Amino acid sequence: MPVYRSPARASAALAVSLAGLLSMTACTGTGGNARTEPAEASGDGVLRVGLILDNTGDNAFLNAPQLAAAKLAIHDINAVGGHKGRPVELLPVHPDQDTAAQAKDLAAAKADVAIGPTDSSHATAALDVLAGAHVPLISPANTAAALSTSASGGYYFRTAAADVAQGPVLAKLAKDAGAASIGVLYQDGSYGKDLSAAVKEAAQQSGLKVLPGVGFKPGDAAEAARSAAQAGPDAVVLVARDGARAALAELHNAGLSGSKVILSDGAFARYGSGLPSRILEGARAVVPGQLPSAAFQGKLLAVDPSLKDLSYAAETYDAVTLAALAAARAQDDAGRSIAANLIPVSGGTAAPGAGTPSAPCRSYKECLGGLAAGPDIDYDGESGPVAFDSNGDITSAAFSVFTYGADNNPSPTGHETVGRSG
Repeated sequence: MPVYRSPARASAALAVSLAGLLSMTACTGTGGNARTEPAEASGDGVLRVGLILDNTGDNAFLNAPQLAAAKLAIHDINAVGGHKGRPVELLPVHPDQDTAAQAKDLAAAKADVAIGPTDSSHATAALDVLAGAHVPLISPANTAAALSTSASGGYYFRTAAADVAQGPVLAKLAKDAGAASIGVLYQDGSYGKDLSAAVKEAAQQSGLKVLPGVGFKPGDAAEAARSAAQAGPDAVVLVARDGARAALAELHNAGLSGSKVILSDGAFARYGSGLPSRILEGARAVVPGQLPSAAFQGKLLAVDPSLKDLSYAAETYDAVTLAALAAARAQDDAGRSIAANLIPVSGGTAAPGAGTPSAPCRSYKECLGGLAAGPDIDYDGESGPVAFDSNGDITSAAFSVFTYGADNNPSPTGHETVGRSG
């Protein structure tokens, strides 16, 4: 059975409030904003989808679920007629090449849309090529908040939420468990500082007493943990990545462990015997995205029986489906037409508070029926609601909640959503 694991993510670059958690000022970049400007039909009648697989070394396992999901989405689209009666094509993938080289290959192969990359730090290299070629890029995994203002000319979208979106969820977990006060222990760096600020802001808005946050460097968390404990919080949120294991041990030494501890996605892991027995029992953690349904897992395994991980599969499937729906709405496969129609088919809006979204449709086939009845649809797919804003960011983010057992390993226990519920 495939497992869901917390993926590696590039650091968020800035924190934003809940009201604008997933949205920032639009950037015009390359020739205006293709997300909101009208586009004339200029396609050749064949919708071509490219996939940028930028994972090597220890992260190479992330390629397989994304490729399987893209193949599955295209199969499902073609099963109901493809684009204007012609099959949608998935272009050859070249994971052995760097991101820029893959993007150049896709542009040369006349890709109408590209899906990827995984690593936020690689997005600019792809955009430098694809935006100029008027090929929209939809990442299923980028989480760096700075990408909201990337100079893409409106050709950048993502079906993953920015790191800071989990701030309200972490605060809510503390309050739901009865905490009246909360502290944050964060790893130095943009991810730790920015998410820590988002947690504090959300906690204050929810009525929690927010104690001073304490930062630490990886491998040097003892003093910070003692300082956090001395403040006497009812709950402490650990925001960390590579320094998480040692920080958890130091929190335990300082008297904060078990159900008092809440972990950010970067700290989520199966710790097992790597930590003293039972110190995480009752601790909770959040992971972006929804656990894939059994039906979706089965369909992915039919595409690739060797799959052992499903990271980013749902987000990739939805990215491909949204691109095809945008082409269907435009009745044109050109990249500029796709970029101009992604917001409307996602149930999003380019202006806050403008209009009421349509009732969600759950598949390419169902949403096509909605387009036949009118121009506005709201695709909610395998990853949950999307609703792009004028920056190509999703305005509703789903998170899975995990609770640790006596063996210091997590099990799924619920889910939370930030933003519009769809």
